[in-house]
Formats: sequence, C-alpha cells, structure tokens
Amino acid sequence: MSAVASNQPVIALAIGDPAGVGPELAARLLADPDVRAAASLVVVGDRRVLARGAADSGVTLDIDVRGPDEDIVPGARPVLIDLGHLDPATIARGVAAAAGGRFALANFSTCLKLAAAGKAQAVCFTPFNKAAMRLAHPSYDDEVGYTHEILGIDCPAKEFNILEGLWNARVTSHVPLSQVAGLITTEGVLENIRLTHGSLRDAGFAAPRIGVAALNPHAGDGGNFGHEEAAIIAPAVEQARQEGIDAQGPFPSDTVFVRATRGAFDAVLTMYHDQGQIAMKLIGFDSGVTLLGGFPFPICTPSHGSAYDIAGKGIANPGASKAAVLLAAKMASQHQHS
Repeated sequence: MSAVASNQPVIALAIGDPAGVGPELAARLLADPDVRAAASLVVVGDRRVLARGAADSGVTLDIDVRGPDEDIVPGARPVLIDLGHLDPATIARGVAAAAGGRFALANFSTCLKLAAAGKAQAVCFTPFNKAAMRLAHPSYDDEVGYTHEILGIDCPAKEFNILEGLWNARVTSHVPLSQVAGLITTEGVLENIRLTHGSLRDAGFAAPRIGVAALNPHAGDGGNFGHEEAAIIAPAVEQARQEGIDAQGPFPSDTVFVRATRGAFDAVLTMYHDQGQIAMKLIGFDSGVTLLGGFPFPICTPSHGSAYDIAGKGIANPGASKAAVLLAAKMASQHQHS
C-alpha cells in the first residue's frame, strides 16, 4: 500500500472479534456519512466476515476491495484489505475461540504496521475479546503490551477512557487488585500525569486540568486508612505542578468524578482499573472511547466489549465505535497540521 496525500487522515480500522459485534459495528462505520466525511477508512479483515456484519446490521456497503499485496490509495470510497483468513461459517457466535483471536490479532497487527510505515495516521479497532486473544496468543496481556510488541518500541503508553469532555487515565491497569498498592510509586504517578497531560494536549486541550484520585478511602483520612496519599501521590502531584502541569489532588475517589462531571477537571487519574472504569461506564457506557496514548499515532476503540450476548442481532449501538473513529480522526488531523 502506498502513502497518500489527502486532506483527510487515513485511519486503519481492524475488524475485531468475529464472534461478537465487531463485524457489524465495522460495517456501520463504513456506511456512516459522518465517519466518511472525517477520514479515509482502510478496513482490514476478511470480506466474508464483513459481509456477514453488513447483513446483520442491515447496511449496504460501497467499498473498494483489495488484496493484501495490492497497491491501495484511499479515495472517495472506503477500502477493505481482504486478508482472506477466516470463513465466518467456522466461527460460532458468542463463543471465544482461538481462530477468532488469530483473526483479530492479524487485523490489528496489519493496521499497526500500516500506521508505523506512515500509510495511515491512526488506528482503530472494533471490540476484541481478551479470552480469544489469549487462546491465540498466550502471552497476550492487553492492547498496550501487544502494540509495543508489534511496533518493537519501548515508550510510556497507557489506556485512556474518554467521554465527551472527560478523560480517565490510570496508574495501574490489568493487574490483580491485591498487587495495586505495591505498584503505586511517586515516579509512576508522575509519569502518568505527564502522559495524561501530553495526550490531552495532542487532542486539542490547550491547558489540561488533571484531578488525581487517592488510593485509600477518604484519601487516607490523615493516615488512619493508609499513607500512600501523603508519602507517594501528593509528592508526584507537587512535582507535576512545578513542571507547569495543572494537576490537583489527591482527592477521595468517591468524589473526584463528581468534581470532574461538574467541570473542575478535563481528566481524572485513578490508581487502578475499576476505580475509574466503573465511574466512566456509569456516565456513558454507549459512547465511551478507549485511547491507547503515548504511541507515535492515536489508537482508538470503543470502551465496551465484544457483546457476545447480542452478536448477530443487529442491535449493537454504534455510538462508541463512531466516537472512537472521530476522536482518532481529530487527533490525526491535529498532528498533521501541527
């Protein structure tokens, strides 16, 4: 595939788990006029899987289908790179399978390589299923680790969960809760404040405001419920402020999102996965976006999962997938013009 010159950013879109709602969401994105106005889409997958997704979602696709070795120039119509690697008849809906994991990983790795080669300015993917991914790739932990592996780079990168006007970052992610306290360090908190600040700037926030959550109940209650706030988190916040970053906290985690939703912060940095995920999904489950921030290009996906329970029914809400593509397009455009 050759690089293109266009006012629109090129987004490489990987079709996610074929046993879930990923194919029908991909089809809806390809047919969405707002998405097509924002970006030139190059979707990677199997034409048979995408065709089943289009049938499930009731959309008619107008796309340019090419093989993986063909020279492709995105234009008025979206492009499908047909890897020809999965017959959907061999995949049971709603069941995690190694074949489904291999399909999604092949699509994702192809998209990452396109962006790394400068042939796309951003990567998006419809939902993966981690169980299927691990069946296919036992060392698979999450998308951040896999992206590092495929790109062969070592850079600070994290997941951000995003709703309109509000971001959530976290210091620790996919680790057991019993390990969290031991993984919270001043340098780790500071690094994530910096990464959050930089990613917000990349997304167009001129002066990001970051609220930092405590680890313990009532922010430790002056040491009665833990010392991490005073000994670890507060020094990181102070160092960030000395660097010119508008960071505040630590605030009790049961009130920091209340402050944020009332406009006090652009982002909340939490200490562990569900501390932020629960709040964000309650605020807006069907419109949340996950951004993999810190890589050379934006990588976005809907925050919800593969929704095995409704796969093939044509009722999957495309709102979060659309928001993911539009955010990726916005960030890619800003990077092109910066």
